[in-house]
Amino acid sequence: MKKKHDKTRGTVRHDVSLFTDHDIYLFKEGNHFELYNKLGSHTITADGTEGIYFALWAPNAEKVFVTGDFNRWSKESHQLAARKDDSGIWEGFIPGVDQGSVYKYHIVSRYNNYSVDKGDPYAFHSELSPQTASVAWKLDYEWNDSAWMSERDKRNALNAPCSVYEVHLGSWRRVPEEENRFMNYRELAHSLTDYVKDMGFTHVELMPVMEHPFYGSWGYQSVGYFAPTSRYGTPQDFMYMIDYMHRNGIGVILDWVPSHFPSDEHGLSYFDGTYLYEHSDPKKGYHPEWKSYIFNYSRNEVRNFLISSALFWLDKYHIDGIRVDAVASMLYLDYARNEGEWIPNKYGGNEDLDAVSFIKRLNEAVYSAYPDVQTIAEESTAWPMVSRPTHLGGLGFGMKWNMGWMHDTLKYMSKEAIYKKYHHDQLTFSVWYAFTENFVLPLSHDEVVHGKGALIGKMPGDEWQRNANLRLLFGYMYSHPGKKLLFMGCEFGQWKEWNHDESLEWHALEHQSHQGLQKWVRDLNHLYRNEPALHEMDFSQEGFQWIDFHDWEKSVLSFIRKAKNHDDFLVIVFNFTPVPRYDYGIIVQKGGMYEEILNSDSEQYWGSNVGNLGAVHAQPMSGDEHQYMVRLNLPPLGVVILKPEKKKQKRKQKKK
Repeated sequence: MKKKHDKTRGTVRHDVSLFTDHDIYLFKEGNHFELYNKLGSHTITADGTEGIYFALWAPNAEKVFVTGDFNRWSKESHQLAARKDDSGIWEGFIPGVDQGSVYKYHIVSRYNNYSVDKGDPYAFHSELSPQTASVAWKLDYEWNDSAWMSERDKRNALNAPCSVYEVHLGSWRRVPEEENRFMNYRELAHSLTDYVKDMGFTHVELMPVMEHPFYGSWGYQSVGYFAPTSRYGTPQDFMYMIDYMHRNGIGVILDWVPSHFPSDEHGLSYFDGTYLYEHSDPKKGYHPEWKSYIFNYSRNEVRNFLISSALFWLDKYHIDGIRVDAVASMLYLDYARNEGEWIPNKYGGNEDLDAVSFIKRLNEAVYSAYPDVQTIAEESTAWPMVSRPTHLGGLGFGMKWNMGWMHDTLKYMSKEAIYKKYHHDQLTFSVWYAFTENFVLPLSHDEVVHGKGALIGKMPGDEWQRNANLRLLFGYMYSHPGKKLLFMGCEFGQWKEWNHDESLEWHALEHQSHQGLQKWVRDLNHLYRNEPALHEMDFSQEGFQWIDFHDWEKSVLSFIRKAKNHDDFLVIVFNFTPVPRYDYGIIVQKGGMYEEILNSDSEQYWGSNVGNLGAVHAQPMSGDEHQYMVRLNLPPLGVVILKPEKKKQKRKQKKK
């Protein structure tokens, strides 16, 4: 972006403001959740002259100046004025400054002889990293996703299918012909959408796109809470990507990080020469594990900032949901701290009461303004009622990641088959609490980084068994109660651990084993979407029924999934050993033919083709007219999904 050194723009006018008295009242009260329309930089026209209105919250500043390319980065020529209402807001209108102008705030603190240049916390756009200035920007865009927006309440409903493809935009696919550069938002719009649509996923979850100085943080060390990273393009480019996904029936969920922020000088830390956004006491305000700062949730202006950020993405970018990162670190004062390194709450407990209050208010604000979206908690503890309404005592999230299911299942699946029978309860335990929350079953990026290896690398056995085990894992995931989330690359069995500096191993798809796994995930997604029994009752005990969870000796598991119409059901049987089980009997409550609608061992998935020739017949059991026996051939390390055939009604011929 070219620097505009041709002339100095007009002097600052202090008689122009976007704030009303009511705005200030809500701001001080902690209930102004559209601050992105007031604070920051906004192109307006005052008395017939277009320019930019700047507004900044810096209550402990002695002076605040706007410095940028329009004034040759002068730190004294364009001073903002403090409002006279004790809000701590500085504002001013500079005529002649236009979109694309690059700027920072030069803050002179009242304390410690401290001055600093800060980026705009409410900026809509930022310079390309490693540059750190804010960019004045309009968010004009002509959306074409009205069809999606009008029906997304059905797409995002708790009884709708939700199969999420988790993506890191910088490493999903690179452009090797052009020095391995990032794909931009508009390129990703087409290639990523087409792929996700073909694979049958319902939603994409983007790892944080909010501007972040350190690329290696994957976006989880955010500084731009209102700006999509410029690494992949402009705000309008990002809007186009979301718009295109919506036009193709794909929902978009954003990772959002209200739990901590980095210490970069241009960011939020020590903003006006005081601990403004963070706690002053490091026992509350510094995160020892991530070397970052923790928001002060007790401060109304900070709550305004964070909730405004959440609503901003739903408002300006049509986002369909936010996944809130690291909720456990917010809930507990002693998270990642040893004894003596934390301060108990007023009752002597380890719960962060201010964070709990903030989380509840966040969810109330989101669902009040956008009842057709979802908030999703990454919460790894046994905190009760995370996904229950606040008026019932819950935290108010729509859904919660089921970290217990993930840990137990991966631990079980990584064991050699000979030992699995001794750990059968690691599979069955999750069902006993499966309906206490609205769970998402995540196999996320966290499981394939930091030396943990790729998902397929966790599977035991030779190459064939590893692939069969991974197909079995995915089959178990898609049939288990709960929504689904799968990290990119896992769907085709990438062998290498995920690396944010490299593209996924798309060349692996030259091999039949990876093609088969990818096709299996594609077919699972389409089956999951098309069969109400697999998604309608995800969060109800009535949608699940065990057939047999006791056969630990053979490591076989079987259950039924039901739709709201209980006559619509599926029978699902798993064999977690590499030994085929021929003529294996299970009991069902309906007679007749059962179609084998999916078999993970089919040769099209690179399996050994052990199966049931497409269908089996349920025979009545002697002495019991309400129970029937099905005899199955269970494939090695495989899952079969059966659906009862509906009886065809005879048509009555009309008499002529």
